[in-house]
Amino acid sequence: MHEIVTLQFGQQANYIGTHYWNTQESYFTYAGQDESPINHDKSFRPGVGADGSETYSPRTLIYDLKGAFGTLRRENALYQLQQQEESIQEGGWSGSTMSLQLPPIAPSGYQQALDQGVEPPPLTNETVRFWSDYNHLFYHPRSIVQLNEYELNSSLMPFEKWATGEELFDNLDREHDLLDRDLRPFLEECDQLQALQILTSLDDAWGGFTAKYLERIADDLGKGCRWVFGSQDGQRTSREKQLLQVANSAQSLFAMNDTASMQIPLSSAPKSLPSYVQLDPTSKWHTSALQAAAFESLTLPTRLRRTEQGHATFDELETTLSNEGNRKVGALGMTVKSTGSSNTNGALNGTTNGTDDADSYDTDIDLLPEFTSSPSSRDTNRRPHRFSAAESLRGLWKDTEDIHDTNLATRDRRIANLRLRTSTHQSALLFPILPSYPSIFQFQKPEQKLAVKTSLQCSTLVADRIRELERNARRILGVEERESLCDGLTTMAEEYEDGWSDDEDEDEGEDSS
Repeated sequence: MHEIVTLQFGQQANYIGTHYWNTQESYFTYAGQDESPINHDKSFRPGVGADGSETYSPRTLIYDLKGAFGTLRRENALYQLQQQEESIQEGGWSGSTMSLQLPPIAPSGYQQALDQGVEPPPLTNETVRFWSDYNHLFYHPRSIVQLNEYELNSSLMPFEKWATGEELFDNLDREHDLLDRDLRPFLEECDQLQALQILTSLDDAWGGFTAKYLERIADDLGKGCRWVFGSQDGQRTSREKQLLQVANSAQSLFAMNDTASMQIPLSSAPKSLPSYVQLDPTSKWHTSALQAAAFESLTLPTRLRRTEQGHATFDELETTLSNEGNRKVGALGMTVKSTGSSNTNGALNGTTNGTDDADSYDTDIDLLPEFTSSPSSRDTNRRPHRFSAAESLRGLWKDTEDIHDTNLATRDRRIANLRLRTSTHQSALLFPILPSYPSIFQFQKPEQKLAVKTSLQCSTLVADRIRELERNARRILGVEERESLCDGLTTMAEEYEDGWSDDEDEDEGEDSS
């Protein structure tokens, strides 16, 4: 079956996750329609509802703080009666009780319209208060895990420091054994687990919580495909908070390097965006939509049916990218085009140059965070040297014969142990623009589907950004944690320079001319 289990940790991750699951739900087809190119069994689990009917719910665990779920509850239309019966059976107190309940949060107009089966009103930044305000799905009660020890946006006990998340995990795991209680039931339902995909934040306490969670997974389950998509806040904020975010990100990347098979940092608001992207950096609904489009498109090949063009597994993508497991941080870029744009089909009109056209892997949107506490980054102006790239294309970006030749050449390179390894997976399935998705992509005319190109690369750009992070962290962290952490980040950066020098790129340029 090659199932995929998704773990979501914290606010930004759950905003991204809601966009992601809404998109997965849109791929379902029904009687009289063509079969969906997506194998839904990979991401969804069958079950039985309270009334005995068959259900289909996401294979996901959703962690968030008290007050972060909005109107979403563990009980829902599919499982409410079952949950009530369980609560009655589990209750051991026979005496009188007094219920104390906070005023309920009123459901959004969008959610009310979905419940009534009528067309929902357009969403705005003002009407999206929580990620649950634009959620389309019912989740299994086991998927919802509220951590009551901390409250969302609390000024008394903010969930901001990396060590706070680490400590919270240790305390909860000691009391409940989180893997046995939360994760193992989902794993036991899988015939052949393909991967864990983890959505989290790098720059707050969720980074510490996720790092400890991954450590426990590695201890219990050993090796496996575990891809971490870590969000970094791209907004300008106070100097004090910027320094804290840099320190948190440094600890997250270093701590997860041993337990994650791939890390893909995602800026919530890249500093340079093409003119067709209109993003409100203060809106999580907006920023998560950009991140979700890249995340969902990159991983699309792993959910396609085996018979579909463009199918791939996480393991196959990882084999292309990784240098024997040593390069674990990838730079994700994305380009989005209108389906009516002539540039989208340019490859089919003969504008690409075959299997070694490095420019074909360039993208408009760089989602790799700059990891700097100062307004300007110290990235060099040199063109990044690519070691490997995995490309996921939606729409007609390249000729299928060119793609076949590229992937064949990659296999030859891997066997010959040469430097540049690439793989390309192209699907005709376009990215759907749903009513729950904000209008962040502005083209000449509104479209319901868009062509998306994503490219995940291991290149010297990753080394430059990690070194920038190490330089900033060295000035911030205390003596005890500074040396091992900064030395570890330096070692990670050096993996992107092994066996290569600037002179080699210059020689290649002279040869090609």
